[in-house]
Amino acid sequence: MLLDILGGKADGMSLTQISQQAGLPKSTIHGLLATLREGRLVEQSDDTGNYRLGVRLFELGNKVARSWDIREAALPIMRRLNKEFGETVHLGAEDNGEVLYLEKIEPDSLISIVSEVGIRLPMHCSGLGKVLLAQKSATEFKRYLSQKGLPALTSRTITSPKSLEKELAQIREQGYAMDDGETMEGLRCVAAPITDRDGRVRFAVSLAGQVRDMYGTRLKRIIKETKLAAKDISTRFLAQ
Repeated sequence: MLLDILGGKADGMSLTQISQQAGLPKSTIHGLLATLREGRLVEQSDDTGNYRLGVRLFELGNKVARSWDIREAALPIMRRLNKEFGETVHLGAEDNGEVLYLEKIEPDSLISIVSEVGIRLPMHCSGLGKVLLAQKSATEFKRYLSQKGLPALTSRTITSPKSLEKELAQIREQGYAMDDGETMEGLRCVAAPITDRDGRVRFAVSLAGQVRDMYGTRLKRIIKETKLAAKDISTRFLAQ
């Protein structure tokens, strides 16, 4: 509420003005503003003492904008991949050591993958997550292990740090990752890295379907086209 109030006055507001508009005591407002100042969400003028929105909101807004930019760049390519194979296509990014699903294109069939935009999954067992995890340094990987661990979602989930390290090295070499029933029994997923404007891998695209439909020659085609889709999204993202 306080951020909304301050957002309506570009040149800032006094404690009394904010208190009156919020309908709360000045002591309460002062405490809330002090907390917001610590997080750089609100700034206070040294000259007037007035409060205004802080630079941290600008930083956070830019992060959100970049996420929407990647969706705009990715959607046409995701639809192409979905149309070609008739399987579910996901777009994801890392957030706080987890995979955040940014977009999803579902097939026309009655069978669909149980997933939603906005959900999170562990990085060590999802295709999207392993692609992103493979880009981390040894120090960052150790920090991830200490903070998140390697919990098992299915009997096929990798729970050994050494085994995961070996797989991540292979992912870096081959340019794609696979979730082979590690997040959900019977589900197979192929994911590839997307490069952002700074040349970093912060996003990934994946195609997921039933194991019975993703094997042999078809699986090889899916791997090839998913890698190509990731490359095309990267190119579109850079061109925006």
